[in-house]
Amino acid sequence: MRRWIEGLESFLIDVILDRRYGRRADLLRGLLWILSWFYRGAVNTRLALYRNRVFRSHSHGCLVISVGNLTVGGTGKTPVVELLARALQEGGRRVAILSRGYKSVPRPLLLRLADKITKKKAVFIPRVVSDGQSLLLDSRTAGDEPFMLANNLRGVVVLVDRDRVKSGAYAVKEFQADTLILDDGFQYIRMRHGLEVVLVDRQAPFGNEFLLPRGTLRESPRHLCRATHIFLTKCDGTDNTDIIKRIRGYNRTADIIECSHRPKHLRNFVTGEIKPLEFLRGLRIGSICGIAVPESFENALRKLDAEIEISKSYADHHRFTPKEIESFIRRCGRRELDAILTTEKDAVRIPRILEPEVPVYYLRVEIEILAGQASWERFVERLTQRQPVMAPHRFY
Repeated sequence: MRRWIEGLESFLIDVILDRRYGRRADLLRGLLWILSWFYRGAVNTRLALYRNRVFRSHSHGCLVISVGNLTVGGTGKTPVVELLARALQEGGRRVAILSRGYKSVPRPLLLRLADKITKKKAVFIPRVVSDGQSLLLDSRTAGDEPFMLANNLRGVVVLVDRDRVKSGAYAVKEFQADTLILDDGFQYIRMRHGLEVVLVDRQAPFGNEFLLPRGTLRESPRHLCRATHIFLTKCDGTDNTDIIKRIRGYNRTADIIECSHRPKHLRNFVTGEIKPLEFLRGLRIGSICGIAVPESFENALRKLDAEIEISKSYADHHRFTPKEIESFIRRCGRRELDAILTTEKDAVRIPRILEPEVPVYYLRVEIEILAGQASWERFVERLTQRQPVMAPHRFY
């Protein structure tokens, strides 16, 4: 069943991105285009209801920063959340990250029903991935990104719950958090945002220009006007004037920070040994991943002069089985490859294989600011003051 669902997901993505041809694909694209107009209407109606206070957003009496995007998948949001959380935590703020835990696995239904019947307190609280001191859940229960954030950020609380109004209140009450970071929060308008950080992928700024389900846009690009800060991600040092000009057509005032996702080092999946990036030069490797844009990972490896002999990609957030990993390791072993490379995000979903015949490494990636460093420093300095000024949340 899982393979069938992932296969269907891959087929739909190929149709949406115009990588499938033929009558069936064309008919499906036409249907999705019609549905996208209903989706547009639903999005605009929801925003209007909040703007006119028919629905009310909730406030927690503390600084709330949303980090999100206009498109689905692939903007490199998690490293930006990590960068922001670390800077604020080091600046003296008590930070909690609130995630919905996309594709995480909740406790079994029968156990949750039993808890509700017996009114156990635990059923009413969010899942605590990290209390700031210890990692309390595995990646399956927490979700990939929350687990990765909790694993990399000491002193930062990470909570998972679809109801982030509830998890925010819990973070303030139980952990005395004074700063809440909404992971993937641009569309989560039930909670009032003090600051709105929006990521725009330089490689595909507005997806394929269509709204869901025909395209990859969650909202119209004109809604970028809600952003207070914009991170232009995955920059490569080339000129971004045209993209910035279009962004300014939607938002004239937001600070724009240009950044790239820079590989930092390799870490052995089993032993934890760290290798410098130079280790990849001329290395014959196998590449395996389950991310939204596998080409970006493979291109990064090639830029580091690695020779990719075998590559295998799965659907985004694919949870690897021992059989899949053991089969890939054997395949690489038969080719006498030097190493297997995966992403840090995938590493949390790969089952542990003791003493694999081909060493497995993941690539650690961090954010590097290329332009707008002064804006970033002002941003952090402002937020690490004890009473930062919070901009009102706007709906358009």
